[in-house]
Amino acid sequence: MLQSLAAGFGAAVGGGFLPNQTFGIGSTASPMKRVIFFLQNQGFDPATCIPSEMNASGSLANAKLPEPIEALEPFKDRMHIINGLHGLHTSPSHSPFFGALGGYRGSDGVPPAGPTIDYELSKILPQTLLPHLCIGMDSIENMRAKPTVANLSASGAGQPIFMHSNPNHLYQLLYGGIAEGDIRNQHEARSSMLERIESMVSSEGLELPLGEKERYGHYLRGFEDMNGLRERLAKVSGHLKKFAPVVDERYTNPEFETDWHDSLLDLGISALKSGTTNTLTIGSGRGEIFGAWKGLGIEQQGHNLGHMKQKDNPIWIKIRQYNSRMLVKLMEQLESVPEGNGSMMDNTLIVYTSNNADKQHTNGSNWPVMLLGDCGGAFKTGCFTQLDGKRPINALYNSILRVSGVQADRFNMSEAMAKKYDSGTGPLKEVLS
Repeated sequence: MLQSLAAGFGAAVGGGFLPNQTFGIGSTASPMKRVIFFLQNQGFDPATCIPSEMNASGSLANAKLPEPIEALEPFKDRMHIINGLHGLHTSPSHSPFFGALGGYRGSDGVPPAGPTIDYELSKILPQTLLPHLCIGMDSIENMRAKPTVANLSASGAGQPIFMHSNPNHLYQLLYGGIAEGDIRNQHEARSSMLERIESMVSSEGLELPLGEKERYGHYLRGFEDMNGLRERLAKVSGHLKKFAPVVDERYTNPEFETDWHDSLLDLGISALKSGTTNTLTIGSGRGEIFGAWKGLGIEQQGHNLGHMKQKDNPIWIKIRQYNSRMLVKLMEQLESVPEGNGSMMDNTLIVYTSNNADKQHTNGSNWPVMLLGDCGGAFKTGCFTQLDGKRPINALYNSILRVSGVQADRFNMSEAMAKKYDSGTGPLKEVLS
C-alpha cells in the first residue's frame, strides 16, 4: 500500500516540486497563466452543444445555445465551439484513456505512450507549488474504494498521474497544515508517519539489483515529494488560509456522489485561486465508462449511460447542464480575482470535451471541443467552427502550446503518423486570433 502511495504521488507531481522547465524550442512569455481540462466520459454529442440553426462556421452572437449547455448563454462571447477534429489514431472505442489528452493510441490497461498535454503545459506555465492537480469524479462507491486512479494524465511514457477522488484526502493534502481539530490531528499523524517512512526507506535498498533499486528509488522520491510539499505549503500557510474551503457534511457525510463532486470542484478552484496550481484536470467519470449522478435524480449509472443517445435525452441534458454549471462556477470564481489589468479568467483557458470523442462506441472520427476564455485575445471566441475532419486533436493541443510560447510543428505525432492522420502542420489557424 505504501509503495503504491509513494509511486502514485511521485507521478502525480511529475517527478517532484521543481522549477518548471521549458518544453520544446523558442519558448516565450505567455498570455496564458493557467489551463483547465474538463473531460466528461461517454462521449460529447455535437448536437448537445451546436446551436440547431448553425450549419456552418459563424458567430454565436445571434444563436441560441442548446438546452444542455444553456447555462453558458451569458458567456457566449467567451466561447468557441469546435466540431470536426478527429482522434482516429487514438483507437478510442470505449475510451482511449491516456490517449485522449496524449493524442496517441490508448486503451484499457495500456500504459501511457508519452506525456499528456496538461502535464506539458504545467511545465511551461508560471511555477507553482503543485504544478498539476487532477481530480476525478465517479460514483460514491468507486471514489471510496479507489480514492486515486490514473486514467487520463501522464508525465511521460509509462508514468501515469493519479487523480484525487476523495475530497477529505485532498483537503488534507492541501490544507491539513492550517486546519484544526480532527483534520489537523490526522494531518500531523500522517506527516509523522511519512517522515519516519522516508527515513527508513532511504536507509534500505542499497543492495538490491539495479532494476529493483531504480523502482525502489521511485518510491523514495514519492515520499520525499509528499514531505517536501507539506514543508512548502507550511511556509505559505497564512496565504492559504484565505482560500481554504469550509469542510461541511458534504465531505464527511455525503448523501450523493455529487456532494463529493462539488467538494472536489471547490478544492480545485481554491488551488487555482491561491496559486497552488496552474493546471487543473477534471475527469467526470475518471476517464472510464463509469460514473453516477444520483444527486441529479438520475438512477442509471455507469456503462449503460453510454448506450443512450444524448440528443434530447433528459438524463444527458441533466448531466450536461451539471457540467455547464460547473464551468460557469469556474469562470465566475476566476473572474472575481483581479490579475494584471483584468482578472484571473482573462489569463485562463478552459478546454471542455470528452475522453471519448462524440459517443461511447466510437472510432474517433469526430471529437467536439468547447473552449472558454481568450487569454488576452490569443484565442478566437464568440464563434462556432466546423472543420473538415482532417486534423487531429493533436493540432488543437499544438495550438495551445503555441499560445504558451512553444514553437513546434506537432504535438506527440511523428511525421509518419501525420502523413496518415493530419492534413496540415502547426496549430489550427481557426482557433487562434
